[in-house]
Amino acid sequence: MKMIRAIVRPDSADVVTDGLADAGYYTMTKINAFGRGKQKGITVGGVHYDELPKTLIMMVVEDDALDEVLKLIKYKAYSGNYGDGKIFVTDVEQAITVRTGQTGL
Repeated sequence: MKMIRAIVRPDSADVVTDGLADAGYYTMTKINAFGRGKQKGITVGGVHYDELPKTLIMMVVEDDALDEVLKLIKYKAYSGNYGDGKIFVTDVEQAITVRTGQTGL
């Protein structure tokens, strides 16, 4: 299993999650966040915005679904501008459902 953490623009978050749901990937968590990447914020007029709104989408998928999910996220979040986002992928050793104690997805 793989954990995917995708940090995307808030205006593309619904497009990403709707695209994932349309492809059959319904289980995810969305978190509103603030941060900055390589662009170190933006300056509008005389005001510098150091931390920008972002949305963190977290999900766990089976290994064989990873490439499809990554392709979907990259396609749906892409605008071609700085700040489109970043995707992190890590291994998941175990998942346990709290209510039932069942392991796995």
